[in-house]
Amino acid sequence: MPSRTRKRPARKSAPRARTHGLPVVLIDDNRLLRDGLSTLLNAQGFSVVATARSGQEALREVARVKPQLALLDSALGDREGPRFVQEMRENFPDIKLIVMGLLPAEHEFVEFIKAGIAGFILKDATIETFVSTIQAVADGEYVLPTPLTETLFTHVAAQVRSRGKRGAKAAVRMTARERQVVDSIADGQSNKEIAERLHVATHTVKSHVHNILEKLALHTRLEIAAYAHEEGKQPQPLVSA
Repeated sequence: MPSRTRKRPARKSAPRARTHGLPVVLIDDNRLLRDGLSTLLNAQGFSVVATARSGQEALREVARVKPQLALLDSALGDREGPRFVQEMRENFPDIKLIVMGLLPAEHEFVEFIKAGIAGFILKDATIETFVSTIQAVADGEYVLPTPLTETLFTHVAAQVRSRGKRGAKAAVRMTARERQVVDSIADGQSNKEIAERLHVATHTVKSHVHNILEKLALHTRLEIAAYAHEEGKQPQPLVSA
């Protein structure tokens, strides 16, 4: 499992029951990698329901099999990575997308985030990290490799500053519980972990997150974490590998 600020017991190689049989589409123009990753994922309890070697083929296959999650190479030959992610999200808004690739340039990585990816796996990742990242994304988390988290927080914080919204946001009134949720998000906790920490139901946390996003005129948890950083709380990576 990707590491967080708190150490956790090592995961077993077997997948979680709730992700067992999760339908996955694998998109990569390298046949050897497609075959190898398909074998690995099926052995780990996922279900590779289709593979594709191009963006055009991927769009057809996703429409046909309607998977919950897709893994795609960051450098498909017939599509620019971030634009293809955006195209996938526009056509299939419920699908969760994980990009696989080498360490991207800052601007390219930010474009992937804006396009709507749920995770990024570096091509030198271990098998354990590879599998646990997919499991975490399937559970609703957002997973980034450690080298990319600082870059992303820096970028988001700079955007918040450039918009000149800090003063306006400082005047926003949040409940004590909402501020606890903001701090927990800045600590890198998932909704489930926040619920356990605050002794409330997960759906209650989701409601708080929704209210916080609306009050602060933000769009993502990453922006909430950046806001917390601007307000003086030092955030930890949301999820890092």
